[in-house]
Amino acid sequence: MSEWERSSTARVAAPAQPRKLAKVPFVELADGRVQGVVSSGSDIERVYVSSVASGTYAYACSTNNNRPCGGARGSFCNHIRALVTEAVLQYGAARVARYLRVDTGDQEPSAPVLTAAMTATGPAQGDTKAAAPGFSRFLRHLAYLELDASTAPLPEMQWFPPTRTAA
Repeated sequence: MSEWERSSTARVAAPAQPRKLAKVPFVELADGRVQGVVSSGSDIERVYVSSVASGTYAYACSTNNNRPCGGARGSFCNHIRALVTEAVLQYGAARVARYLRVDTGDQEPSAPVLTAAMTATGPAQGDTKAAAPGFSRFLRHLAYLELDASTAPLPEMQWFPPTRTAA
């Protein structure tokens, strides 16, 4: 049995390229969106919860206390652009393009190409309710960072019921 099979943690796929976690500490492809948390450039206490919907490219960006982003009016703000850039670093441009259903034509996918292709369609502001579950998952991930390394099982990570033993 290998070391990772004896621990209470799962292997994590390495990012496609190194990321700068200070600017975008959390990015995921989930719920039909690229979503994540982006640090504010002006206030250390503030983060933005940003997302772009797959297929429609509807976007949402608001602070952690649900105030709308001032830059996300009529087009992608800098937080969303940073989110897409970090998603490309984390998952690779081709995977992000497939997930978002972006047609880049004959251009090689990259963060600027994906952003340009999405903004060319004139995306609308999206569902602001997307922020709550994304931010909640980010906070849950942060809580795991505070745990000491251990091979003991974590109750919330035990998704399967115990197997019955024959009597």
